[in-house]
Amino acid sequence: MVEDLDDFFEDRGQWEGPSGSDMDLPPRPPRSRREIRRNRKSRKRRNLLKVLLSALLAIALILGVSYLVSRIHRQGPIIGSSRDVADDYPGPGETPIEFSVDTGQSAQQIGANLEKAGIVASQRAFVQSVNGQQLADKLFPGTFELKTRMKASDVVAILTDPSKAGGFLEVRSGDRARDVIARAARLSGVGQGDFDAIVSSGGRGILPSEAGGHFEGWFEPGRYDVKKLGSADKILRSMVERRTAKLDLLGVPEGEDRQRILNVASITEAEVNKAEYYAKVVRVIDNRLGRGMPLGMDSTVAYSNNVTALKLTNAMLQNSQDPYNTRIRKGLPPTPIGSAGDDAIQAAMNPESGDWLYFVTVNMDTGETRFSTDKAQFDEDVKLYKQWESNHRG
Repeated sequence: MVEDLDDFFEDRGQWEGPSGSDMDLPPRPPRSRREIRRNRKSRKRRNLLKVLLSALLAIALILGVSYLVSRIHRQGPIIGSSRDVADDYPGPGETPIEFSVDTGQSAQQIGANLEKAGIVASQRAFVQSVNGQQLADKLFPGTFELKTRMKASDVVAILTDPSKAGGFLEVRSGDRARDVIARAARLSGVGQGDFDAIVSSGGRGILPSEAGGHFEGWFEPGRYDVKKLGSADKILRSMVERRTAKLDLLGVPEGEDRQRILNVASITEAEVNKAEYYAKVVRVIDNRLGRGMPLGMDSTVAYSNNVTALKLTNAMLQNSQDPYNTRIRKGLPPTPIGSAGDDAIQAAMNPESGDWLYFVTVNMDTGETRFSTDKAQFDEDVKLYKQWESNHRG
């Protein structure tokens, strides 16, 4: 209590000179234990604040460095900011030049090659344009027709357009072998004769025995760098090996069963354009074969005559000498009629349960297909298709 009273009066005391005015004196020492404690707490608060600020600055620095490292790791060096404009040509370009992009090349690697070829003014301009448009994962492999001294953004527009990529063969589900080989010869620059010689020899050393010497059905859909492969043997071997690997992955039985499944799947792929119908079509094929009925598939006749189903003539459909004419001949055709996709192959192994014997795609725009068990319903469905055909005939 005494200390509190002393503190009370000391806190309110005045330092005065003889005449009552303030004197020019040095800072006085603390007047009481309370002031000492107050000063000590104030210093502690200031020191704590300094520690907290230092910790926050350290955390911010660590987070900033981590972000920059992760971004560089994902995208490569960050260049081309508003204060770091890369050298660039104004375009549109001068001398035509071929330029190739390999599978897996980064924007930095492509940009360096473009600069070396004199196509862009700098690697940095190209990378800046790619990153600015977030197109790093849209750069396609292939051979492109470019020009020297092009604007970097114009080069990016071409290298991200798959239709401009030459040298890469696209095999699609349903493609016929003859068409695939013709495109492979044109894109690779390898002579058509080189391919024809291998086909004539029955694909010896390339095709499995169950293929019976025929490439049809044995090309796996996908993209192939045929220009880089460089020879007919390597190109054909690549497509067949990828097909074999995919069939193994899908669990397709080997030997004659494998060839039969590819045959059924290829017809299914050609007959309807919606995967939801594949398993039903396979069931129709199995049911008709089981009853000893001709398959009656226009797609097989179109294949042997190298036309689309819409261009079939009565003469083609009535040609009994055609081994692929399943309107007349019973059983499956001699070979598959195209490269079936995964969905059709899986449907060929797992047909849907049902007793359908007929189907008709009644609307070629929507792909609507109707299945039936009797000829009368089939005839009615054919009328619907004929009506659609009449309405769309040019």
